[in-house]
Amino acid sequence: MRYEVETSPAYSVLKVLLESGESIVAEAGAMMAMKGNIEVQTKTAGGILKGLLRKLAAGESIFLNTFTAREGGGIIWLAPSIPGDITYIQLRGNGLLVQDTGYLAHHGAVDYELNWRGIRGLLAEGNIIWLRLYGDGGVWVNSYGGIICKELGVGETIIVDNNHLVAFDDTVTFNIKKFGGWKSFLFGGEGLVVELKGPGKVYMQTRILPLLAEVINRFLPKK
Repeated sequence: MRYEVETSPAYSVLKVLLESGESIVAEAGAMMAMKGNIEVQTKTAGGILKGLLRKLAAGESIFLNTFTAREGGGIIWLAPSIPGDITYIQLRGNGLLVQDTGYLAHHGAVDYELNWRGIRGLLAEGNIIWLRLYGDGGVWVNSYGGIICKELGVGETIIVDNNHLVAFDDTVTFNIKKFGGWKSFLFGGEGLVVELKGPGKVYMQTRILPLLAEVINRFLPKK
């Protein structure tokens, strides 16, 4: 499957060139434009029960759109809901944990399940529900800001600010820790951090929405 990420990294758009018979599944509302002979089907995300759980747990749409090219093929452009970058992650029977707002689209024999992380799931924008995608195919994830990928060797560790974590291979284990001592934790501006241990890849975003919200709040009229 051919694709391009246009206008990267600030306001990225995914452009997918579909040959006849090829399909791509995308988050509801992500379609920016399409051209050619493309058929669209809307279904609940992984079935009604799974879709409703996703809606209740993470506030996302319970629907996914499947775009299938017919004779002559076509092109589709997908745009994330937040400004940032898009990256492609190939799956070959392995799994990927991704914050729910980071999912954009996938292709191939890929399925997903809601992954309950309990208190340990206070990652990336405070989500305790993550998506675990698995199978054979590929997934496009999006971020706020640019995306940096760090590949960890066996036993290698990295510490990431909890809000900057976008996705990681399900072979990676992690622990939630406070930032430094109590003074650093309370006043250092970092709060919780995540210690991740390889093997596997970790995907991080260069910007976070809570800080943007704080900046915008300064300029909002106060009651």
